[in-house]
Amino acid sequence: MRIFLVGGALRDRLLGLPVRERDFVVVGATAEQMLEQGFQQVGRDFPVFLHPQTHEEYALARSRRRPGKGDGRPHADPSVSLEEDLARRDLTINALAESEDGLLIDPFGGRQDLRARLLRHVSPAFTEDPVRVLRLARFMARYQGLGFRVAEETLVLMRRMAESGALDALVAERVWQELTGALACEDPRPFFDTLRCCGALVRVFPEIDRLWGVPQPKHWHPEIDCGIHSMLVLRMACRLSPLLEVRFAALTHDLGKGTTPDEMLPSHHGHEARGARLVGRLCERLRAPKRFRLLAERCANYHGLCHRLDELNPRTIIRLLERLDAFRQPEAFASYLLVCEADYRGRQGRENRPYPQAREFQRLFDAARQVDTCTLQYLSDGRAIGKALHDLRLAAIKAAKSQ
Repeated sequence: MRIFLVGGALRDRLLGLPVRERDFVVVGATAEQMLEQGFQQVGRDFPVFLHPQTHEEYALARSRRRPGKGDGRPHADPSVSLEEDLARRDLTINALAESEDGLLIDPFGGRQDLRARLLRHVSPAFTEDPVRVLRLARFMARYQGLGFRVAEETLVLMRRMAESGALDALVAERVWQELTGALACEDPRPFFDTLRCCGALVRVFPEIDRLWGVPQPKHWHPEIDCGIHSMLVLRMACRLSPLLEVRFAALTHDLGKGTTPDEMLPSHHGHEARGARLVGRLCERLRAPKRFRLLAERCANYHGLCHRLDELNPRTIIRLLERLDAFRQPEAFASYLLVCEADYRGRQGRENRPYPQAREFQRLFDAARQVDTCTLQYLSDGRAIGKALHDLRLAAIKAAKSQ
């Protein structure tokens, strides 16, 4: 039995980055031998085990079955070599291994590609798993600050995969995993730029892809293009908040502009309601968690009202707070304000402008939720309580606006 450190830990260490987690591959062992040594198996389909002390992952060496010898999925066998295991990996920079005595094994030139800041596929087997297109795009977002680029031959391969319809077979959970991984980066834009470049964005995220090339009034949007604006808003959201649901809502807040009839352009009347419906369908397709969907739908529907807060009367403001479910979910309301701020400041030349609407809306909300509810204890009917509470909050907002 021989054990090798593999993959991301070596890649990041060679790049001078912090190592987040370590994975190992075991050559020359069986599942029974791993279990006898106290390892815990965590996968039924693939032989992956947890170390009894460190709980790090150890996988038996795997290779691709030869044509006619099976279904093409990786299989483990004590006879599988380390190089065979590395050959089935996606990128050369991930096909690295280190022996227990510190020897670096690099059969596919991964170390050279790290120096050249190049993302290059190991073999044509790259095409066997369509999620690798998204994974590579996520690497571009993660390492864009280091100057990485996609090898031309890999880009050609990705374009062929997109054109062939291979990406249509992607499983929703894996798409969501790669998307949120990209959103967790400091600047996710390279993820979307890479997918656009190879023709994958229109296959996987058509609602986002159709924003590019759609104009907006230059007075409000100096960048004009809706796709560029969405990327600027996303970047601003990343500056304002680490919450992935905030970043996702920022990304999708203007989806409705991609469906504006040509005769209406560059105006986008009614894009908010259209956008909320598109967000709902996108989240359903991706099986997004409920908190992502609720925030994104609310931001798509109501971000414009926050921008025009000074024009809203108290009755409209209280109705908006109720539709945002702010009184039951104040943390979601705070996230909504962050998305609105990101939308306002995510425009060319306006990145550093103040957004007083968020502070004012928060002040009005605080006034409404701090009303004295002692008088409500004498009411027994639920509807009467609800109306009385609504009236108290409305009065508090009127008083606060007059200050």
